[in-house]
Amino acid sequence: MNEIINQTHPVLLALLAGLFTWGVTALGAATVFLTKEVNKTLLNAMLGFAAGVMIAASFWSLLSPSIELSEQLGLPKWLPACVGFMAGGIFLRLADKFLPHLHLNMPPDKAEGIKTNWKSTTLLVFAVTLHNIPEGLAVGVAFGAIASGVQGLDLAAAMALAIGIGIQDFPEGMAISMPLRANGLSRKKSFFIGMLSGIVEPIAAVIGAIAVISVQSILPYALAFAAGAMVFVVVEELIPESQSEGNTDISTWGFLIGFTLMMFLDVALG
Repeated sequence: MNEIINQTHPVLLALLAGLFTWGVTALGAATVFLTKEVNKTLLNAMLGFAAGVMIAASFWSLLSPSIELSEQLGLPKWLPACVGFMAGGIFLRLADKFLPHLHLNMPPDKAEGIKTNWKSTTLLVFAVTLHNIPEGLAVGVAFGAIASGVQGLDLAAAMALAIGIGIQDFPEGMAISMPLRANGLSRKKSFFIGMLSGIVEPIAAVIGAIAVISVQSILPYALAFAAGAMVFVVVEELIPESQSEGNTDISTWGFLIGFTLMMFLDVALG
């Protein structure tokens, strides 16, 4: 099995990893078939958990390899990490500003981006889809990096990242489908919208893998770019939402557990 995986093209591996993370999102959305609503304290803890996973992944799976790779390529160690990280944040901020979307637990009049007459459910899907892009890119860049042959950027590290992203996608799928069901949508429609929110991940994964394979010199910048975009999502959305109900201690412990788990996965498997 390991030999088959090692012989598989990194772009195909990136696609499979993206499909895996999308599948976990769909699995989280499928909990809507079991109950009409989820305990808000539990949901806040799980959103905090997702934030912890993403922050840990941003450093151990993306920024640290970017710094190490920069040194190997003879670049100033700080340059690609700093430039890429800020570029990732700027990209998400611009997308946030122009793409119509609505964050969780917000009334329709709080929709962001260009003003439209779209339904709140459509705006909600766009919000989660927008913030799933950096997760897919991170997975794709990690698998695309395998083709570079650079020490430290290997299959085990890429798989650890994909597993971590997948784990934190479960509560994200749940966080979409459950509120929709509680607001009166059918179970099937709530599940479909929650599942649809993750479809961008395999697409972004393939794009990320192809980009770094085609132009390997951008790899350290691409790693940091994905990290900056993910940190933007965490600070702008996940952490505020995880503490919106006042369960700050619970969501903080969720964050710590998620961070520790991702750190373990990357250090132990990567």
